[in-house]
Amino acid sequence: MLNPFSFFSRRSRRSWLYPFLSVVVALSVCVGTPQAGMAFSWFDLIFRGIQVIQLSNISNNQEVQIGQQINQQLVSSEIRLYRNSEITSYVNQIGQRLAKSSDRPDIPYTFQVVADSGINAFATMGGFVYVNAGTMAAADNEAQLASVISHEIAHISGRHAIKQMRQMAIAQGLSSAAGLDRSRAVQIGVELALRRPNSRSDEYEADQKGLNTLQRAGYAPSAMPAFMQKLLNRSGGSAPTVLSTHPGTQDRIAALKQAIDPARANVGAGLDTVAYKRKISTLLRS
Repeated sequence: MLNPFSFFSRRSRRSWLYPFLSVVVALSVCVGTPQAGMAFSWFDLIFRGIQVIQLSNISNNQEVQIGQQINQQLVSSEIRLYRNSEITSYVNQIGQRLAKSSDRPDIPYTFQVVADSGINAFATMGGFVYVNAGTMAAADNEAQLASVISHEIAHISGRHAIKQMRQMAIAQGLSSAAGLDRSRAVQIGVELALRRPNSRSDEYEADQKGLNTLQRAGYAPSAMPAFMQKLLNRSGGSAPTVLSTHPGTQDRIAALKQAIDPARANVGAGLDTVAYKRKISTLLRS
């Protein structure tokens, strides 16, 4: 008589056998590939193998999870958030409007204000964008603030942080054939967010992607080069952080102006200075 459980027994064996074989193959490749300065026991590799990620083909879900861990470390020990629901809600409203019009609207985005009077903005993988309170105060209008946020969204849509993480991991000898340890990825992500400038090519790409996002979201495109020029003019001998971490400003301004149709440069929302200052009045008073 046919054993009614035999089919399920075979399927059960397959369900754990195939993933196990995949891990063994990945580990054998890792062990068989010489890695200078890296020597792990099989026991260590098995447990590390469960947590490794392949940066070359990282999924949206993996990217968001790593971004969440990077964000958690940033807000718990590296930066101080501006705790005002009105201001945070305003920035989130602008950010979500832009995210929907970006090249990558299929991941969740989180927009946060950093309690720092310096002029800076940055992003981490997985949809996390940070804008200094000083940047909001320096902007003349909502379109200029939106241009900063759209630029950071473009870094996320271009997966620039992932590219930088892969390059840094390889340079430091941390990335094996099996992938990069997740905890190491988070550490590198924090370092990239706070202390590593983007390459000029990434900045040019983020400018162009950000400009397109800004226009699609209905904002006046002239705001992007106008804000960059304002920061460049006022920098004097002490350049804002945003200019040192986002290099090649003058050339980028020229490229942006060339990409904007002069007849439509001021067509769009967000140019009302009075309305903008009223919306961030709480921040300006603090």
